[in-house]
Amino acid sequence: MKFIFADSLDYVDPAFDFIADRSPAERQPYWDDAYPHEILGYAPYDGVLVSRGIIGDHRVKGKYTSSQARRFHLVGARKFLRLDKPQFKDLDIFGDCGAFTYVQEERPPYSAVEMAEFYDECGFTHGASVDHIIFDFDPSAKGMGGGSDDAKARFDITLENADAFRRETLAMDASFTPMGVVQGWSPDSMAEAARRLVAMGYGYLALGGMVPLKSPEIKLCLEAIRDAIPQETRIHILGFAKAEDIDSFHGYDISSFDTTSPLIRAFKDAKQNYYLPRTGGGLRYYTSIRIPQALENPKLQRAVKKGQFRAEDLVTMESAALSALRAYDAGGADIEDVLQAVVTYSAPLVEEKPYADCADSVPIARLAERYRETLTEKPWKQCGCPICANAGVEVIIFRGSNRNKRRGIHNLAIYHDHIERLDLKRAIDRPDDLPRRLCAAER
Repeated sequence: MKFIFADSLDYVDPAFDFIADRSPAERQPYWDDAYPHEILGYAPYDGVLVSRGIIGDHRVKGKYTSSQARRFHLVGARKFLRLDKPQFKDLDIFGDCGAFTYVQEERPPYSAVEMAEFYDECGFTHGASVDHIIFDFDPSAKGMGGGSDDAKARFDITLENADAFRRETLAMDASFTPMGVVQGWSPDSMAEAARRLVAMGYGYLALGGMVPLKSPEIKLCLEAIRDAIPQETRIHILGFAKAEDIDSFHGYDISSFDTTSPLIRAFKDAKQNYYLPRTGGGLRYYTSIRIPQALENPKLQRAVKKGQFRAEDLVTMESAALSALRAYDAGGADIEDVLQAVVTYSAPLVEEKPYADCADSVPIARLAERYRETLTEKPWKQCGCPICANAGVEVIIFRGSNRNKRRGIHNLAIYHDHIERLDLKRAIDRPDDLPRRLCAAER
């Protein structure tokens, strides 16, 4: 089973100065920064997914700048992502339309022909048909029953586009493997969509609309789909937000899935920010130590404007927390001293009060308990990945993109190793339907 990382320009500055808290003045993002596979020296995933909506254009506002979007089209996906080196030549590059970016539209802004040409010209190894996401979900609906009028319209649009997309890939002798996207409002409707896609000639299906579903609901969909399609049909899960539950999906014969979860959890989860393998299997999670920039954090600055705190006092607490943590890492401070410093600085963030006024509050006590576990176990010293080896204690500090994304990249490496250890491999390793050819930009 392949772990595909859904990239969104997730790179970091290798030259970032943690003590001065800044990048070199001459730094040029993208050109000077490093993707996860560059800063680690190896790929912490089996491939990368790029959504058309992330790239953007005049119809959909993406995350790429206009010059980055032009370069992507000019040189192709592999060179843009800097996966054109020999050690990365076997990594897959998946593409989809980014249905979340146009979810409010009546119809997708991209045509089947346009997407087929885009995937082919930019050198993708796999390309998903043009889908229109369905958020309705009723696990009890039988057959094609249930579903709103909007859901049924999106169901029909997705299948019409898939049919046109499949025909276009055949007509153009596409260099990528086409994937038919499954959308539906129930397990049965998804199974019917999968059956129709297989009848169109698809050998690889991509399940859409999975992001809001819980693991038991996703499994219901997989069960229904597997009962409706040939055993040899491959399945990809688009946007698998329940990545930590992947070990419970044994037996569903999943070929691949894409997710950003291990990276995103590094800075968007309240508790589980840093991954390590658990003895005996599974993953262990630690809470990162939050020490935000006093003069840049919006919540702290609002407190200053309200007169709740003085900016200079916050800066002093910030400096004390950073110094204490670094001293503790070097063996020059007691755990109680560093815990006191970081929790004192956390009080204005958590309770919007000085620590002296909320030291006994439940939120502060719970935060201190999680911090104590992190500080006691020093997980950054237990990991030998290049991120932790180079950044040290800085990787456990929740503070700014260059620390937070480094922690996320560390999580990718740990998660990929976790996937490799799981007994979830397919019984038969089937090659792609089509051999990889050079895209126009690479010739």
